[in-house]
Amino acid sequence: MTIILGIESSCDETGVGIVRLGSDGSVELLADEVASSVEQHARFGGVVPEVASRAHLEAMVPTMRRAFDVAGLRLSDVDAIAVTCGPGLAGALLVGVSAAKAYALSLGVPLYGVNHLAGHVAADTLEHGALPAPTLALLVSGGHSQLLRVDDVAGQITEIGSTIDDAAGEAYDKVARVLGLPYPGGPPIDQAARRGNPKAIAFPRGLTGPRDAKYDFSFSGLKTAVARWVEANETEGIPVDDVAASFQEAVADVLTAKAVRAATDLGITTLVISGGVAANSRLKELAADRCTAAGITLRVPRPRLCTDNGAMIAALGAHLVAAGVKPSSLDLPTNPALPVSTISV
Repeated sequence: MTIILGIESSCDETGVGIVRLGSDGSVELLADEVASSVEQHARFGGVVPEVASRAHLEAMVPTMRRAFDVAGLRLSDVDAIAVTCGPGLAGALLVGVSAAKAYALSLGVPLYGVNHLAGHVAADTLEHGALPAPTLALLVSGGHSQLLRVDDVAGQITEIGSTIDDAAGEAYDKVARVLGLPYPGGPPIDQAARRGNPKAIAFPRGLTGPRDAKYDFSFSGLKTAVARWVEANETEGIPVDDVAASFQEAVADVLTAKAVRAATDLGITTLVISGGVAANSRLKELAADRCTAAGITLRVPRPRLCTDNGAMIAALGAHLVAAGVKPSSLDLPTNPALPVSTISV
């Protein structure tokens, strides 16, 4: 048995996860503790990098202590450490990587600098086991909307499509602001949409024309269309629930249609949806319907594992250890723009 400690600090969540790697390659989650600074950012309508960095500094040790208490382990039980080294906010990444280096050096254990995006894919293995090869992953969050071909979560991930402007989660936040809903925008829009009519307003579906990139996304036009519709109808009163439902339907329609199309074109029979937006109720519902119709197996981690957390980083670290990947050096750098094809540094 091998104990892996995972540290995540790429944005506004300080995450510490602990997993046990079995001799058969199985990965068992022992602890998953998260301290979020989202309330500190809410009044700004988005994440403030300096505020996030300071919050990580304050939360790192308390979150670490909670994780080991939950796992019933001591620091001396750790056999390897994995930490997010990119992509993400520069200052926030530095806090996590610095902590991981200190723990690795003091404990004399190997350090693995890993990719945050690959961690989101690895999170699914904590709930549903090993990923078939290949698997298609739809990664949707506040900063990313990507389609990834996953041949080996520890060795080969290829981007086949990405957003050319706003990510889906970013569009949710901006539309929520237009509708007077709180930040972050995902949960309140999802809640309002359940009361609304998704067919009330015909919002555009970006990059879905016959000559558009088949697997890329664009949500900037949709965001602008919502803002213009609200502005044009302000005097008559805004049906927030209908606007939210129509907007959400447009997002879910594009994401699921392109994901299922990519899987079908590539002959891939398993789709994983991960990232914070994967917790969205309509996205999961529509994806399930379309995957069933196309004969594709759909895997979505539970909401706790979809958002940023240390468990997903620990899981990715466990897969790297199991694959015999060389550890990182103690002069491990951070890379805010680390490409998803670089799984470990």
